[in-house]
Amino acid sequence: MARRRLLVGCGVAVAAVVLAGLPASGSADADSKLVTDLNTLVHDPSLRGASVGLVVRKADTGEVLYTSEGTARRQPASNMKLLTSATALEILGPNHRFTTSVLTQGSDLYLKGTGDPTVLLANLDDLAAKVAASGITTVAGKLIADDTWFDATRLGTGWAWDDEPYYYSAETSALTMSPNSDYDAGTAFVSIMPGAPGKAAVVSMDPPTTHVTIENATITRGPGLPNTIAVERKHGSNVVRVSGFISQQAPAVQKLTTVKEPTGYVAGVFRDLLQKRGVQVAGPTVTGVTTPSDAKVVAEHKSMPLSELLVPFMKLSNNMHAEILVKSAGRAVSGTGTWNAGLTAMGQRLSGLGIEGQTYLADGSGLSRFNQIAPDQLTSMLRTVRGKPWFATWYNSLPIAGMSDKLVGGTLRSRMQGTAAANNLRGKTGTLTGISGLSGYVTSADGQPLVFSMLSNNFIGSAKRIEDLVGVRLAQYRADETSEPTTARQSMTFPDLPTNVECSWVKAC
Repeated sequence: MARRRLLVGCGVAVAAVVLAGLPASGSADADSKLVTDLNTLVHDPSLRGASVGLVVRKADTGEVLYTSEGTARRQPASNMKLLTSATALEILGPNHRFTTSVLTQGSDLYLKGTGDPTVLLANLDDLAAKVAASGITTVAGKLIADDTWFDATRLGTGWAWDDEPYYYSAETSALTMSPNSDYDAGTAFVSIMPGAPGKAAVVSMDPPTTHVTIENATITRGPGLPNTIAVERKHGSNVVRVSGFISQQAPAVQKLTTVKEPTGYVAGVFRDLLQKRGVQVAGPTVTGVTTPSDAKVVAEHKSMPLSELLVPFMKLSNNMHAEILVKSAGRAVSGTGTWNAGLTAMGQRLSGLGIEGQTYLADGSGLSRFNQIAPDQLTSMLRTVRGKPWFATWYNSLPIAGMSDKLVGGTLRSRMQGTAAANNLRGKTGTLTGISGLSGYVTSADGQPLVFSMLSNNFIGSAKRIEDLVGVRLAQYRADETSEPTTARQSMTFPDLPTNVECSWVKAC
């Protein structure tokens, strides 16, 4: 099968570029100070050997206040979600809702999905209750799980195989469910409780399912000792190995695991819920069959509109939401729910979002290392979308620096706290090993709206400290600066970030 990649050419770049070191607007002294400070930051010793691009523009006029290697394309990591969310709003619209339906035809019962990543156990139970309330007590035929709204390709191009057990790299299916209100589609909870001293912990799936097999390699040990529980799904299987120690008096632990073939998982859970509601299914469960056009609707569940889904999607940098939106865009434009179709549809909208020149699109989340875009292109997009009718909704979905509520601050909630950028800078983060990005909006100290994009590739360590210092410096900027601004180098703290995950959001932080 051909791999899903898209090289997009949108004409010749027309944005004027001011070379780093030359002031572009405001007073010459002020802009010279800004350029000097930003030059110092992008050439910080911690980024030696890396490829770093930074562009800063006035949002209203597009004037470039600073650029350094701004036209060179780089891997954006989750900054890719800026494109995905904006093109989804263009193609699907803010009012788009996903529908999950239960239908009957002949002796069979169909459960049909259209990609809703927000389906919870309670929603499936409500569908089962509606089936029972309709008078159905026995299904003589099969339970058919219809996930054909999308194709059967579950993982994106260029995704790391060893990320597959982790919640941020789940499989994409048109029939999926989430275990929590972060809407981590394609995952499930593993519950671990202490057992008798010296014995294995009590491990179970929540909700219970036979779709996943638990391999219990845990030991319960004395009170007061630290827990070392680890959960990892074995590659290419639905065997989840749970290992490590749990303290005898420790509370129950819940950890996320991805599920291979989410369609089968959802179908199994739904079958159990039907039984609890008094509906017996005599035949087997079948997946991947299209619902007949003349099937009768028994029950439906509609998701929240896309305008609301943007909040958990963008604040928490939810990779699975991005990929579902890509395939949904393909389905809407060409009738084909594939990455190829979706990425093509996205690419056709880029020039209308202000992105000129070539980009390389491989997925919607930024997990793929084939994606390529330039900071200059992202700042152009950030300016252009300000004129879109959906801009306020989109802007409000971006993480806000230093705001502790995870659905407000999101992936920026522990960053730039107590600085001029806190409750000011709104941006999209991005992180893979050796890759970091921060792009968005910040208002300067004299009230100027600015757009910026910093993409760093090929570093060892972390670029977050420099990104934060850039964000704070832009929040301090004044067009009439007459002296060196006070930087936040001494006052800012930088939380330790994990180095062993390929994601831009860690549940514990």
